[in-house]
Amino acid sequence: MDRVVSADSSAPLSPQGEEGFVDVVAAVIERDGLILIARRPAALHLGGLWEFPGGKQNANESPEAALAREIAEELGVRVTVGPLLERVDWSYPEKRVRLSFFRCAIEGEARPLEGQELAWVRPADLRRYEFPPADATLLDRLSRG
Repeated sequence: MDRVVSADSSAPLSPQGEEGFVDVVAAVIERDGLILIARRPAALHLGGLWEFPGGKQNANESPEAALAREIAEELGVRVTVGPLLERVDWSYPEKRVRLSFFRCAIEGEARPLEGQELAWVRPADLRRYEFPPADATLLDRLSRG
């Protein structure tokens, strides 16, 4: 599996939307020292694994707009999208993804609107949950504090 990682949005990565990549945005939502994670429904790609809430970016949609839309659809709350924390290009056997992780804040209480399980987790405990391999570098960084 190939991986390119960057925490700098100006780092030289392949252009956004490059053919063959699925652009995915994800929110690292922190509140009271806890981080919100969601468990993917079993029927989805990587079903049963935990993830940071988010989803696919549509063509001609900014990452921030995509994240606001996805969080509203998945969790029923408004989100304030903060800085880019990390960008990862990852190849799974069935697809290639370009993940952009943003630090975010939400207004209101998150609700699991798409059948997912939600958990608020201490950063030091993130590694107790099984995440997709593309999240490994970010998980290490967050769990160290």
